[in-house]
Amino acid sequence: MIFTFIPFYIPFIFLGLIIIITSFFVVKQQTAAIIERFGKFKSIRQSGLHFKIPLIDKIAGKLSLKIQQLDVIVETKTLDDVFVKLKVSVQYRVIKDKVYDAFYKLDYPHDQITSYVFDVVRAEVPKMRLDDVFVKKDDIAIAVKSELNDAMMDYGYDIIKTLVTDIDPDAQVKEAMNRINAAEREKVAAQYEGDAQRILIVEKAKAEAESKRLQGQGIADQRREIARGLEESVEVLNKVGINSQEASALIVVTQHYDTLQSIGEETNSNLILLPNSPQAGSDMLNNMVASFTASNQIGEAMKQAKKKKE
Repeated sequence: MIFTFIPFYIPFIFLGLIIIITSFFVVKQQTAAIIERFGKFKSIRQSGLHFKIPLIDKIAGKLSLKIQQLDVIVETKTLDDVFVKLKVSVQYRVIKDKVYDAFYKLDYPHDQITSYVFDVVRAEVPKMRLDDVFVKKDDIAIAVKSELNDAMMDYGYDIIKTLVTDIDPDAQVKEAMNRINAAEREKVAAQYEGDAQRILIVEKAKAEAESKRLQGQGIADQRREIARGLEESVEVLNKVGINSQEASALIVVTQHYDTLQSIGEETNSNLILLPNSPQAGSDMLNNMVASFTASNQIGEAMKQAKKKKE
């Protein structure tokens, strides 16, 4: 008789087990669960295993206590009438002790945060020029964070940080800025090239001047040695009974034939017509002596004339 009623109780037993099992629930780490009883707030459960009265209590919702990020893109105009898009990243989280306010006071926190970001950015950026927007982006972020903190704290949200992660001017403005930057860099490059060329010219001029100085010094040394050699040659010839005039003629003739020999050895020499008789050397010597004598006479005459004027 008892066993005939067992199949009748099985569905009820099974349903009771299901109700008991579903009465237990788990809340994950960094999460808060809101429990309501007959539609009215009952409690907030933190992470761990919890129990609720079946069919009476229910989980109205869960809120993450982790840091979350909301990216807001705002388009506005700068002081110099340039339209620009700013990407503002807002990092926020639900305050653990204000889960009730975060859940019941605000339905759409993203919309609320976005509205405040729009309001602050469109109040701050129009006061700045485009270049100042890039330089003072941290000031914009600080202004957004300050405004959001004051507004969202009452709703149970803590603004951790705000970042201006992107500044995107109009395409034509960016192209113009790139052209200005390129022109400025070309100007600097041209200045450097001009300085380099000027240094090369100066150094080349210094090298040429040094070369001319050394060349002149070499010619002076060469002529000094030639004169010394001629003097020694005349002394040697005088020792063997040849007077100074004959010695000079002999030296001139010797140098004359040395010159002809040197020209003949150079296969690429241009055509030069020189007298090649021995008498030519004597004539050259006589002409040189006559030239020196005339030069000395002119010099003496100029000295006498100068004395008379004084």
